[in-house]
Amino acid sequence: MEKKMIRVASVQFEHAPGDKQKNLAKIQKFVEEAARQGVEIIAFPECCITGYWFLRHLSRDEMMELAEPLFDGPSCQFLMELSKKYNMTIGAGLIEKTADGKLYKPYVVAMPDGRFAAHRKLHAFVNPHLECGSEYTVFDTPHGVKVGVLICYDCNIGENVRINALMGAQILLAPHQTGGCRSNDPNIMGVIDRKLWDNRHNDPEAIEAEFRGEKGRGWLMRWLPARAHDNGMFLVFSNGVGVDDDEIRTGNAMIIDPYGRILAETWKADDDMVIADLDLSLIEESTGRRWIRTRRPELYGLLTVRTGIEKDTREVRFDGKGA
Repeated sequence: MEKKMIRVASVQFEHAPGDKQKNLAKIQKFVEEAARQGVEIIAFPECCITGYWFLRHLSRDEMMELAEPLFDGPSCQFLMELSKKYNMTIGAGLIEKTADGKLYKPYVVAMPDGRFAAHRKLHAFVNPHLECGSEYTVFDTPHGVKVGVLICYDCNIGENVRINALMGAQILLAPHQTGGCRSNDPNIMGVIDRKLWDNRHNDPEAIEAEFRGEKGRGWLMRWLPARAHDNGMFLVFSNGVGVDDDEIRTGNAMIIDPYGRILAETWKADDDMVIADLDLSLIEESTGRRWIRTRRPELYGLLTVRTGIEKDTREVRFDGKGA
């Protein structure tokens, strides 16, 4: 099969809470560098325009002040200007306010042909005033590839990723704010000492050991490559890094192929970008796509039936504790 190549980038950066101008300036800097390297699609983290973990402290009025309408708001328009200027599809996260006063946490994708796409997080929890989205988001791009978006916790639910594959997504953008999280489960993650981050320039090995260990990459490796492998898609994982209110995000930006292989990654304790060339011809005969073709949907009715153990993500997660 003839190769169909597309160059993508995944960015990790430390956002400034509530400072949209500063965060957009970082986005612009990375887009300019990506353009010099021929990138066609670039992914930035969840809520990177507004900041993330501090949102849990905000009142409804404060959330409304921070939020913007889609797609006419200044942040979306800024992304579109960059997209057209550099002929690049750009994804980044923020807070949305609707005309009827609802709040969502979307991921906006600006495309150089003037189109927008936006995915509202299905499993929103960071602030009790946020609504959860109720639709999947898979769309065609000007680059001849179909892209899906799932935001952080959305990717934890395997059914969400499978549905994106069934809708035709070849590349899944997976923006996160994770790693170094508090948890009720002692077997996953855990907080990282702020002193390690503050001393990272003098002792980079200490903080990078945490990022590569169970609080960062170790946790991701237990499930993230399987999302790409089992569904036969490329996965672009973008994450925050550094101080996020009272936690330290672990970055670990990476790009994964349809066989679950890591094409590019970083565990740098700083803002960083990874780039990879994706061979779309790998998708059709990948293990995951062959498995999908042998599905027996008539057996899967239980997937759509409530068992009684389901809980709203906000009920489970809005307790100040991480993943």
